[in-house]
Amino acid sequence: MRLAHAKVNLWLNVVGRRADGYHLLDSLIAFVDLADMLEVRPSDRLSLALEGPGAGQLAGDPDNLVLKAARLLAGRAGVAPRAAIRLAKYIPVAAGLGGGSADAAAALHALVDLWRVAMPMEELFDLASTLGADVPMCLAGRAALVSGVGEVLRPAPPLPACAILLVNPGTPLATPAVFTARRGGFSPLPPAAPRWRDLDELVAALAARGNDLTSAAISLSPAIANVLDVLRQGEGARYVAMSGSGATCFALYDTLDVARGAAARMPEGWWRHAGTLVAG
Repeated sequence: MRLAHAKVNLWLNVVGRRADGYHLLDSLIAFVDLADMLEVRPSDRLSLALEGPGAGQLAGDPDNLVLKAARLLAGRAGVAPRAAIRLAKYIPVAAGLGGGSADAAAALHALVDLWRVAMPMEELFDLASTLGADVPMCLAGRAALVSGVGEVLRPAPPLPACAILLVNPGTPLATPAVFTARRGGFSPLPPAAPRWRDLDELVAALAARGNDLTSAAISLSPAIANVLDVLRQGEGARYVAMSGSGATCFALYDTLDVARGAAARMPEGWWRHAGTLVAG
């Protein structure tokens, strides 16, 4: 069984754009205890079974990232793509939490073991990058400072212990649409990230960086502004922002009990998860 942890962008700055149109980013990413679960077993063919609360949103997709990852790995390794894959889906789809990328990364790890693929990690990361910018960072599975178009990863300084509340108003957002809606210039390249001695110092760094895609996402989904307002008005929130390209927003808290209390006060119909950041 492989856990595919949700990814959260604690800050996200757009610092430029390449000639091919891809945006250059500077971001601090971390992983949350919320996770999909992926299991692989030997089979005479390649198949994917979906279950869990988010399965219905993927049921109509005959060739999602998990199957693409399996076929790509099999082709690169020169093996037959045969495996029965079971995916239990708990991370919301199109929510800015990297669920599909995390699933693809988990599939690569699991199938390397199942098929006994002898592949250097550098080659596996190269393969992962062809599936999407978020897949390599999910393959690494630890807090990282991300640059380039998402392909340049550096270990982040250790994150202080804290709780996190994720909230989504139920509005899926496509990342390309958010980047297209973005207006204005680019953020300056920030100085090197320091080591945060405590949550106060991390919160100060996050407040200085923010998320450059927030206004664009709100223009497409005004409900995001409502989520941010409700989180900021709640008791105990140390920092509030949108994750990635939305629509999921997050708040950081000192303790899990405080985060769970805040989750209980969210309006009915909003998806929410109170948990912790994953060490590593």
